[in-house]
Amino acid sequence: MIVTKQGFLALAPQYTTTSELLSAAARRRGMDVEVLGGAAPERRGAHYYGGPAFAARVANDLEVALLEPTDDWLTTLPYAYTGRHIAMSTLDEARRLSHPAFVKPPREKSFPAAVYPTGADLPPGPDAPVLISDVVTWAAEFRLYIMDGEIRTGSQYTSYGHLHAEPLEGHRHEPAVREFAADLLSTRGDTLPSAVVLDIGLLTPDHDTQWAVVEPNMAWFSNCYATDPARALDTVLRSAGPRSALAERDRRFCRHLGDAHLAESDRQQSRWAEEDSRACHDHGPRDAPVADQIGYGPRRAGSQR
Repeated sequence: MIVTKQGFLALAPQYTTTSELLSAAARRRGMDVEVLGGAAPERRGAHYYGGPAFAARVANDLEVALLEPTDDWLTTLPYAYTGRHIAMSTLDEARRLSHPAFVKPPREKSFPAAVYPTGADLPPGPDAPVLISDVVTWAAEFRLYIMDGEIRTGSQYTSYGHLHAEPLEGHRHEPAVREFAADLLSTRGDTLPSAVVLDIGLLTPDHDTQWAVVEPNMAWFSNCYATDPARALDTVLRSAGPRSALAERDRRFCRHLGDAHLAESDRQQSRWAEEDSRACHDHGPRDAPVADQIGYGPRRAGSQR
């Protein structure tokens, strides 16, 4: 399936090799491409590719719906899919860690995602949500562009933490990658946006499992590495397209719509939601994980993104 040729691709002003590859693919299918400056263009039908900080400034003017996986998605997966223990916590709580752990912000790059020897080694800064996980070693990591529960294209992007870009198509691990992804998406695909980037990896033999999820990512802000740009573009266009085309199943993955000046269809949906505010806003209490629950014996440090 090819996403509609109508509309245009709006790019954040920062140049990247991925934006160049996606631009070329968009032009080949007849789309206009516009690099944004200080203000969003006064035209409809935009799709967006670029960073989240710039997106926050222009998303409402562009009237795009930005699909994002939930911050705690990794923590909802069974151990068989992650190969490590993961908890949603806070930076203040992570500072109490007395053993090595991988700590990262769930979305914003407010500090480097890395293995920290102890919580005292975390950089200074205000309290914020973080993901804390066991330290594992990835022998190889793969980026998959997913749309409607299927892999559109993919690429290996690291080998033991070092850049190693190689197309998934024809890769020696392609059958295993596709088998693991198909199993995961068949059981957990409905907990992800319909268009998303999914990173999975091959763990070294000293781990309990062989294949595991690294993390999900926003397709509209992901490096495509050695994927097929034309197929990656399909996922990108869906992941950040016109709000008027937003599927109902994806609405919950658009966190920015809560404060947005919505298009008319979104205003109608908002008014309907307000009629039952308890159903919309009473999500119940969130359990606060204890940082020190993570770490069941240090594992060999390795690449983790």
